[in-house]
Amino acid sequence: MSKQIWVDADACPVVIKEMLFRAAVRSSTTVTLVANQYMKTPPSPFIKKLQVSSGFDIADNEIVKRVNEGDLVITSDIPLADEVIEKGCVALSSRGELFTKENIKSRLNIRDFMDTMRASGVQTSGPPPLSQSDKQQFANQLDSWITRNK
Repeated sequence: MSKQIWVDADACPVVIKEMLFRAAVRSSTTVTLVANQYMKTPPSPFIKKLQVSSGFDIADNEIVKRVNEGDLVITSDIPLADEVIEKGCVALSSRGELFTKENIKSRLNIRDFMDTMRASGVQTSGPPPLSQSDKQQFANQLDSWITRNK
């Protein structure tokens, strides 16, 4: 069975989705966007969308349920990345950061620490805007995965 790309689409930047759409058509790779809201996608047999009901982690759970070993999952959600890595998938953030068995546990620890800080009232800033180097890193990682899997 050919490998697919799954996108945690609710928080995925538009510019990243556009890169994924172009890559899907260019490489004949199925890209499935999973979100709890309507998504506009270009017409292509390689671009699919799956709208799930609203609710905490519904889209994440749907992705975990449907992925197969070796699939690529685009997400900045650390717990989702951890779950799909456990299933033998590749997890990539929209900033081009590859999550691996080697780095995911420390990323989870940092995430949990930041959650604890915010819960105790400490103001933390969100992530910076997507930079040109983030986009380039994402494109490089995406191309690398497609090349390995075609």
